[in-house]
Amino acid sequence: MSPLARIRAAAPPSAVAAGLIAVTVGVTSSAALVFTAARAAGADAREVSSWMLALGVGIAVTCAGLSLRYKVPVVTSWSTPGAALLATSLSGVSMGKAVGAFVFSAALIMVSGLTGWFARIMGRIPVPLASALLGGVLLEFGTGLFSQMGGSFTIAFPVFVLYLLARRLLPRYAVLIALGGGVVASVLTGGWHLERVRLSLAQPVFTAPEFDWKVLISVGVPLFVVTMASQNLPGVAVLRGSGYEVPVSPVLTWTGAVQALLAPFGAFGINLAAMTAAICTGDGAHPDRRRRYLAAVWAGAFYLCVGLLGATVASLLTAMPHALVLAVAGVGLLATIEASLASALSDPASREAAVVTFLATASGVTLLGIGSAFWGLLAGVLTSVIAAVGRRRATASTPAPAPQPVTATSRTPEQTSA
Repeated sequence: MSPLARIRAAAPPSAVAAGLIAVTVGVTSSAALVFTAARAAGADAREVSSWMLALGVGIAVTCAGLSLRYKVPVVTSWSTPGAALLATSLSGVSMGKAVGAFVFSAALIMVSGLTGWFARIMGRIPVPLASALLGGVLLEFGTGLFSQMGGSFTIAFPVFVLYLLARRLLPRYAVLIALGGGVVASVLTGGWHLERVRLSLAQPVFTAPEFDWKVLISVGVPLFVVTMASQNLPGVAVLRGSGYEVPVSPVLTWTGAVQALLAPFGAFGINLAAMTAAICTGDGAHPDRRRRYLAAVWAGAFYLCVGLLGATVASLLTAMPHALVLAVAGVGLLATIEASLASALSDPASREAAVVTFLATASGVTLLGIGSAFWGLLAGVLTSVIAAVGRRRATASTPAPAPQPVTATSRTPEQTSA
């Protein structure tokens, strides 16, 4: 095989394009959330770039490594819902304690993979409750899109309108188009601080983990639940729906191990992708479905580039108007909020518990130093248990219908003829 033929075999244009599109969509739709989460933990510019580096390297290793190992397009990503949860839960939490929560969440994912507990653990948390938890976490970002219209209408409104139009015409690029429109609108209004943008490579910043039981419960456990329920679960569904069978337990073990290793540098969540995975598993990635794993390998390569340029990405996000960051984050999560609410309210039997979970999580209440995500899940489980007991008691107390005596008018034709 000639060198040119080898290059074409390793880098088919369709696979390279699919990998690039997947990374572009993934980064533009959620990088602002990563930035917001890091800032909530008190990260400075160097630490924000370290977060991007750790996430980029971790995703690159798992994307390329797992795809080459199983010859299946295994696309990983950072946890977008996890970043949203951290953005609302890390206020007042030191960076060391936040890293401790990242390590704890990674350890739970590893244990789930090594022991096969994933299905059993998720089976104990009803899907509507997990969806309601996610919806409650994301509510602040959804409302943030519209709250920005009060003071930055000329930025937030074009982002919103362009997103709605693109969702109907070019749904795969909706967030990217909305971001482009927002950039143009913000440039015209003079909201950018381009003097803050610098081209430089990211450098790792190590933070020793600190394990505080309150932070582990209020941040680590919800981060694990949200990542497993809203990322790994649909990620497996996308692969299987596309006809790819992959051993789930080893994949979870590896993603958890890589996250634990890179957590001190800012890798808060590495998991299976869903939306971007669909780009690499579809027909557009490669006409031969057996070669579509190359799209995931190239996605890993592009994520590595994003990680290495983490300092540039961080400075670019710092230069962006705050209204644009919140508006793009809001439209990027609209579809997720819609899906989570639809799933939360889909089962009438668990609807009350889901609403309780959603409201308690969205309230932002903090009790005993533990954040609302944990209390929302606990309140929903309590509501679900009490409702189930009530249904069983109501069923047990309902008398069975008494047998009806056979009369002349109630006899069947066979009885009459007999």
